[in-house]
Amino acid sequence: MTGPILEARNLCWGPPRRPDILTDISFAMAEGEVMAICGANGAGKSSLLRLLYRYVPPRSGTVSLMGRDLWLHTARETARTVAAVLQEQPTDFALTARQIVALGRLPHRAGFASAALRDTEVVSAALERLDLARFADMPFGTLSGGEKQRVMVARALAQEPRVLILDEPTNHLDIRHQLELLALLRGLGLTVICTLHDLTLAAQFADRVLVLADGRVLSDGPPDLALSEHHIATAFNVTARVDRSGPAPRFSFHL
Repeated sequence: MTGPILEARNLCWGPPRRPDILTDISFAMAEGEVMAICGANGAGKSSLLRLLYRYVPPRSGTVSLMGRDLWLHTARETARTVAAVLQEQPTDFALTARQIVALGRLPHRAGFASAALRDTEVVSAALERLDLARFADMPFGTLSGGEKQRVMVARALAQEPRVLILDEPTNHLDIRHQLELLALLRGLGLTVICTLHDLTLAAQFADRVLVLADGRVLSDGPPDLALSEHHIATAFNVTARVDRSGPAPRFSFHL
């Protein structure tokens, strides 16, 4: 497709009978583009993601998926294109890791034997890709926080989406698995939107960074421009220094 795969136009949203949390949010995502959303706690990052994966409709403005209003797509249509990995994890500990990942195939279920074989292949490939094959038949509740997080990413990959939305995907992961996961996400060829607290990881991982402050877009562009000392200071209410002398920027912060 020639236009953006996902586009937000003048989005505003807030809880019922309360003021807007998000105000006038606009951006467009090209196919295969990777964006990190950064900002202080309460800036509206998770709320913005909920609008993008069709959990809540905007109060005003639109989200378009492949040129069509997201809310004109059915939930099933959306789930075939957009997958989300949230910070909240399932509480049904009776399911195995494999069964959790297999839930990602529900939007594609057609009831044919050939489809069932395809589902099995896709689930096994997702488990392998996230280095989870040895945990596949273990109860989800027995896994560590990092292992659970990787299972949820594998479930999203099993949906075979074109857009992948993740809320703090590196939570619960050790340093090695953080780097491995972000490298995997970059190599998928998908449009990826994720929130990240770690500005260093955001700068290394993303094609562009969108910084939110008080529910508005403060900056949106390549990491070098979006994560300037001024923007970081404004968004996080700290004094920021960015050292760009090495191969990747290093950030320091002071009150």
